[in-house]
Amino acid sequence: MKNMTITPEQFNKLATKQDIKDMEERLVSKAEFNKVLTSVDGLAEKIDNFQTELAANRGTHDRFEQKSIRTDKQLSVIERKTA
Repeated sequence: MKNMTITPEQFNKLATKQDIKDMEERLVSKAEFNKVLTSVDGLAEKIDNFQTELAANRGTHDRFEQKSIRTDKQLSVIERKTA
């Protein structure tokens, strides 16, 4: 195996024990991470519910629109016959 040498610049980028300890202090605990996941799950559920409601509303809107078109056609026929 070859010996690997590092440059002084690379050496200065190596993490020290204190760097690792400082990083550990900034990391969130498992409980805090679970809170974040629970929040994300709640938001995902709300988005899913919203998309389901939106699809239902679109379907209802389309049915009303088709009924309105049929009614307009029927009125046109009646108006022509009574005019």
